[in-house]
Amino acid sequence: MPSNNQNHSDDHFTKTSATIPSRRETYRNQKARKAQKQRHAKASSKRRGCFFWTLLVIVVTLIFGGHYAYKKYISAKKAADSIYNSSNITKARDVNSTLKDGHPISVLLMGTDTGALGRTFKGRTDTMIVAVLNPEKKKMTVVSLPRDAEVAISGHEEYFPSKLNSAYEYGGSATAVKTVQKYLNVPIDFYATINMGGLEKLINAVGGVDVDPLLTFTYDGQSFEKGKKTHMNGKRALAYVRMRYDDPDGDYGRQARQRQVLTQVAFKGADLTNLINEKFLSTISKQMVTDLSFDDLVILGSKYRVATHDMQTDSLRGQGQMINGESFEVPTTEEKQRITDLLRSALNLKQASTGNTLSDSAQVDVEGN
Repeated sequence: MPSNNQNHSDDHFTKTSATIPSRRETYRNQKARKAQKQRHAKASSKRRGCFFWTLLVIVVTLIFGGHYAYKKYISAKKAADSIYNSSNITKARDVNSTLKDGHPISVLLMGTDTGALGRTFKGRTDTMIVAVLNPEKKKMTVVSLPRDAEVAISGHEEYFPSKLNSAYEYGGSATAVKTVQKYLNVPIDFYATINMGGLEKLINAVGGVDVDPLLTFTYDGQSFEKGKKTHMNGKRALAYVRMRYDDPDGDYGRQARQRQVLTQVAFKGADLTNLINEKFLSTISKQMVTDLSFDDLVILGSKYRVATHDMQTDSLRGQGQMINGESFEVPTTEEKQRITDLLRSALNLKQASTGNTLSDSAQVDVEGN
């Protein structure tokens, strides 16, 4: 009979041998662990591959998209640089800080008769509009000035009385800006001049404009019906804005039609698809000059577009008078004051007396509210 010690030893041997795997089991375990590692490695490889291709697509997209955006940026800057022409005058206020701070600004828009209807000479300004962009109030104020308004041209006062539209002929955009400032006592921050032939090309470049004619008439082979929305190409729109003598409201009626068309061109021109349109940029560079730099235009596009959400239009009106055998428009002092108040309010400036082009002082009141 075995002793108790021997039984205990046999039990210990049995338990120990049960916990030690056989060679076959060891081989199977090693093979399973190896297969598991391979599966993990393969899955990780797939994830790395997927990530790589995703990253590659993103990089390629950014490269080509960035290259496209860069090309458009260069085209836009090139066009802006080509139309930039400093007025070479001391501005009535600090326009750089005004722009950067997003405060209201004024722009004198002028349309010359150069290039229209086959003309090639340097002409007067058929169109003179003061536009105020106020992003704080999200409002744009557009005021037409009568081309035949009686004024003394800045720097050429000896020729008084002169017509307002002759300021451009005397000394270009700079003289026009100084004359309008002094006439209304309103600071003009920037100017933009386009010839009427250029207007035709610009309208074509933006694909035409949609306008509701203000009256029924036929001019230069083009017919218009009052209130019937009409899509106009450049030639048709030019005929619409140039007719004057058959308008019962005379030149003021024409001004209203000009505001219609120019506003539509401005809205369509500010659209992104046109801002990156090669034809549009090329047309602008050939037909327009302004003292708004590329950086100024970028700020306008980012901060001032909201001002076009609401637009108020008006016009300075006068009475026809024959002076020295010439026909002039002479607004009353009260009418001039009304327009001065309107524009100064749009610019967030304090009320001040309207201007006088015969005054010895060229100072413009720019005190804010």
